[in-house]
Amino acid sequence: MTGVSLAPIGILLLVACLIAILSRRLGLPYIVGLVVAGFGIALLPSSPELPLSRALIFNVLLPPLVFEAALQLEWRRFRDELPVTLTLAFAGIGIAASVVAAGMHWLIGWSWIGAALFGVLIAATDPVSVIAAFREMRAEPRVAMVVESESLLNDGVAAVGFAVLSAIAVGASQSAGSVVPAFVWSLGGGVVIGLAVSGAALLLAGRTSDHLVEITLTTIAAYASFLIAEQFHASGIIGALTAGLMIGNVGRTGAISEDGRDHVFSVWEYFAFVANSVVFILIGLNAANQPLRVLGSTAAIVAIVLVLAGRGLSIYPLAALFSRSRWRLPASYQHTLFWGGLRGALALALALAVPPTVTERNAIIVSAFVVVAFSILVQGLTMPWLIKHYRLGGQAPDEAVAAPAAHP
Repeated sequence: MTGVSLAPIGILLLVACLIAILSRRLGLPYIVGLVVAGFGIALLPSSPELPLSRALIFNVLLPPLVFEAALQLEWRRFRDELPVTLTLAFAGIGIAASVVAAGMHWLIGWSWIGAALFGVLIAATDPVSVIAAFREMRAEPRVAMVVESESLLNDGVAAVGFAVLSAIAVGASQSAGSVVPAFVWSLGGGVVIGLAVSGAALLLAGRTSDHLVEITLTTIAAYASFLIAEQFHASGIIGALTAGLMIGNVGRTGAISEDGRDHVFSVWEYFAFVANSVVFILIGLNAANQPLRVLGSTAAIVAIVLVLAGRGLSIYPLAALFSRSRWRLPASYQHTLFWGGLRGALALALALAVPPTVTERNAIIVSAFVVVAFSILVQGLTMPWLIKHYRLGGQAPDEAVAAPAAHP
């Protein structure tokens, strides 16, 4: 272990604990506090060098966060909302990405491929940000389920779309005969791999009542479902989502021992707290290190406006399709979906993965940082007020537990 220092990680966790305590007392969103703390740490004379890379987000932090979020979802309620959440995830991503891509091409002059990549990566609401915020605010069960489910699903769809566009950017065929099978395999393959990995984990877990073994098996399932899917060019996010849903719901029927369930959920609550804390502090740290002149560029400001416009056009018209059905979304839910569409680590991970052959790569990364910072600091800070205004919270924000991964 020579040359490896764990001190920066220890400092980040200590900061996270202090922010959690302070946020709870002040009634401020926890994730906002973490990003602000990251900004503050970056301004210190000897701030730690902790770069935010795609590998760190995708291979280390995202698998447990997606898995834990799915672990908490009740299948029956998740299934009941699928018609509306799938519509918002698929059609919504297409609309939002198209608005952003067209705007960045025509208003800023980006190439179509650069604008399309940015449109897709920034169109998806980030499950890490959204779920952390909505759990903290104790939002009403249905609105929380719709927002969280839509975020997890459109997250997977956007990642798949980004992978297809990235392949085209480096020379892959643009024909429908190549693109459509790749898209279908990314989604379907993720589901199949998630089911296979979680099924194997549950089969083994059913042969023991040792909660330590059960925790270990769920940890393996979280990372294996994500990383194996990515290895086979399927969606790791869909893989981890499927595995989490499977273990969280089938595990409750007896595959995981009765005594072990509380241990498993408590440990995953802690994993999510740590991963969330690291993600948002690093977002603040790295956003603060972007050049101020570039952060205030025309492209970045236009990007914020286009992202909000795209989100609005992907929520209100699509919600209107369900206005006469049992999946009707009240106006308060629609406003919450619109303003609660936070961006976060996923957008940054995808931005950092834009192929070097794309001329606008650096501008895409900076614009993504600006949109994420606006999303968390402005939208995230005002979300508790919106939830309270529409009376969609189970309790007032200042009474909410600050930790983002509270177990229901």
